[in-house]
Amino acid sequence: MADDADRFTGMYDECRQRVWAYVVSRAGRQVADEVVSETFAIAWRRLDDVPEPALPWLLGVARNILRDNVRAEARREALAAELRAWTEGDVADQVTERIGVLRALAALPEDDREILLLVAWHGLSPKEAARVVGCSSAAFRVRLHRARKRLKQAMNEAAESAAVHLRARPQARPSLPHVRSYNEELS
Repeated sequence: MADDADRFTGMYDECRQRVWAYVVSRAGRQVADEVVSETFAIAWRRLDDVPEPALPWLLGVARNILRDNVRAEARREALAAELRAWTEGDVADQVTERIGVLRALAALPEDDREILLLVAWHGLSPKEAARVVGCSSAAFRVRLHRARKRLKQAMNEAAESAAVHLRARPQARPSLPHVRSYNEELS
């Protein structure tokens, strides 16, 4: 154990500045200390794998860490963009639209629902979905076309029903008891 610690300390003292300079040249000073620390942590864990001279191996480890950091940052940015896309627009409109689609789907016959869900939600091609349903690809395409028409009709009917319901509802007047009591005090 003492030999390992001595070897690691010697390697660290000899290579740390050069690994740090390499990282700074690739990614800047802001991440250099963290990447160098991680590089030497890996070197300690894999000390038996570190060749002599150690510098090229250490620079390779630092390069891999930087590459992994770039990939992780790209994933974070993609996720943030996806979340922004989900929240664009009025959330209430999105919820209302989703509820309308789900209600229209629920109103369809089970066979239509299955056909639509296989393609839209499970991502199957019409050819793949035809195998699931047990019919030819051409027959499935006809069924899919008809199911889409019925879904569109059900969505239109649901939208019309909701509009009629909103028009028929009397406008509620807010209760203002504090105004009434104040008026009573004045009279």
